[in-house]
Amino acid sequence: MGEVTLKKALVTGITGQDGSYLTEFLLGKGYEVHGIIRRSSNFNTQRLEHIYIDPHNSGARMKLHYGDLTDASVLRKWIDSICPDEVYNLGAQSHVGVSFENPDYTADVVATGALRLLEAVRTHIMTTGRHIKYYQAGSSEMYGATPPPQDENTVFHPRSPYAVSKVAAHWYTVNYREAYGLFACNGILFNHESPRRGENFVTRKITRAVGRIKIGLQKKLFLGNLKASRDWGFAGDYVEAMWLMLQQENPDDYVVATEDSHTVEEFLEEAFGYVNLNWKDHVEIDPRYFRPAEVDNLRGSAAKAKKALGWTPKVSFKQLVAMMVESDLERAKREKVLADNGYIDSHQQP
Repeated sequence: MGEVTLKKALVTGITGQDGSYLTEFLLGKGYEVHGIIRRSSNFNTQRLEHIYIDPHNSGARMKLHYGDLTDASVLRKWIDSICPDEVYNLGAQSHVGVSFENPDYTADVVATGALRLLEAVRTHIMTTGRHIKYYQAGSSEMYGATPPPQDENTVFHPRSPYAVSKVAAHWYTVNYREAYGLFACNGILFNHESPRRGENFVTRKITRAVGRIKIGLQKKLFLGNLKASRDWGFAGDYVEAMWLMLQQENPDDYVVATEDSHTVEEFLEEAFGYVNLNWKDHVEIDPRYFRPAEVDNLRGSAAKAKKALGWTPKVSFKQLVAMMVESDLERAKREKVLADNGYIDSHQQP
């Protein structure tokens, strides 16, 4: 019998929250997964450590390659050498607040980076005649000031350099689909969290603080706008929707959301309440965390994804918060042991 050819996926942003969950999912489906990572003097692959197998082993189906969305030549090089069946563009400067501080870089990576990758896919297809399916990671931040519920036909009104850049990436994807016939999909994903969420995102910032406060490593948590309302789901659920989009007969754009929204204050109540603490005893408002333009309320309508993809979220808001608090509580306990024995400075906040 001949050797079975595995489907190949190329993932930008593989070291991020979504990249790690998507890689797990694709490996479970029997894919060979290639990830593009940026060179760093510090290891930035912690979210992949539990699934990493040394490439010298014959069973390794996840492979990492150095590259960057700001470098068109390296994107084309890896697409030509890997010959992926599917490309998932998850790479981004993905922090809304930071995008106000670094707008040029955010636009270069998020907007023009998507264009570079689309062009690399297009020219590869044109040269080789191969078929590649492309997924663009959109964001509910694109809706910005437009009131909820938001679906695929809702007008975009972005309120940050990050959101504006994502809108550009969205329309580049639509343009390449319409102009060149690319199988290119936009997934407009509403906020999705997990224990792997970056620690400077508000949900993870809260659950990290809950663990540290409960264990005695921290006393205060400083936050900005507590009235902002978001549609929060579990990242592990959402990566399945990404894959499902590329398994359809025709490319299209889909909103992925729980259709349920909660304020930051409600997240605080749920997280602190889980460990029998009152958030009002520990949270202080710091004006530096307010943004030049706020997004008040995001709540998605995922009817199209449910009907066309058969996708529904599995993890509820309460389950999500509990999962994140449990994980950060265990982390805080390990930190406490190290701090008590002088191995680390606990970096105690006021």
